[in-house]
Amino acid sequence: MTKRVALVTGGSSGIGERTALRLHEAGFEVYAVARRVERMQGLAAAGVHVFAMDVTEDASMTDGVQQVLTDAGRIDVLVNNAGYGSYGAVEDVPIDEARRQFEVNVFGLARLTQLVTPGMRERAADPLAQRSRIVNISSIGGKFYEPLGAWYHATKFAVEGFSDSLRVELAPHGIDVVIIEPGPIRTEWGEISRQGLEESARGGAYEQQARQVSRMLARADGRMLGGSPDAVARKVVSAVQSNTPRARYPVGRGAGTIVRARRLLPDAAFDYLVKGAYGMPGRDRRPDAG
Repeated sequence: MTKRVALVTGGSSGIGERTALRLHEAGFEVYAVARRVERMQGLAAAGVHVFAMDVTEDASMTDGVQQVLTDAGRIDVLVNNAGYGSYGAVEDVPIDEARRQFEVNVFGLARLTQLVTPGMRERAADPLAQRSRIVNISSIGGKFYEPLGAWYHATKFAVEGFSDSLRVELAPHGIDVVIIEPGPIRTEWGEISRQGLEESARGGAYEQQARQVSRMLARADGRMLGGSPDAVARKVVSAVQSNTPRARYPVGRGAGTIVRARRLLPDAAFDYLVKGAYGMPGRDRRPDAG
C-alpha cells in the first residue's frame, strides 16, 4: 500500500466525519471509528473504512488499532477527535460523570497515542519514510474558561499540556504532534452540552446561571458565531500535509482573538469579560489596572 494511512476517531458526525472525508479526498487511506457504526454509512459509501470503537474501553481500542495494522500495515496519521462537553456546576455534576469526561476526552486520546506510537517510531528509521503525525483536536476551551464548564475545560487544558509535552518527547523519533483548537463550531456537540447542563441544574441553586450559559452556547451554534466542521477538517488536512506543521492551529470565528486576549489580559480583566458575556453577577466590580 502506497497511500498514507489515517485513523480518525469520533467519525460519526461533525468534525470527525468531515475530517475523514477531507483526508480521503486528499489521497489518504482513511479508517473512521466511532461507537455508532450505523451513522458512518455515508463515509463507507464514499470509500472510507469504518468500524466500531469505544475510546473508553481498552480492548476496543487495542483491537481497533490491530485491525488497521493487519489491514493496512501501518498508521501514519492519528486524529484524536472523539470527545464531548459535559457542562454543569461542579457542585451538581456527579464525580462519575466527571471521570467519564476525562476517560473520553483525555485518557482515550492518550491510550490510542500509546498504541500507535511504536509503529510510527519504527517507520521513522526508514530515511525515505514521511514523518508520522498525531493530531489532537483540543479547543480554544483549553485556553480560557466558562462558568459551569469546569470539567469540560479541565479536560481540554489537560489535552493542551499532554500534547505540548508529547510534541517535544516524540520529535526526536520522527513523529510530529499537532494541536487543533476549534472555536465555536456548528455540530451536535452544542445541543448535547446544553441538554446535560439544563438537566444537571434543574430546580437547583445554579438553574438561572445554567439558563444563561445555555443561551450563550446556543448563540455559539448560530451562523453568526459558529464555524463549520469543514473548516476544522481543512485545517487538519493542512497540518497533516505540511512539511513543517505548527504546534497549534486555532480555527473558527474569533478563535485566535480569544486565545490572544487570554494570553494578554490579567485574570481579573478576563474574569470581567467572561462574567459580562454570560450575564453573571459581579460584573460591576471592575478589575484593578494590574
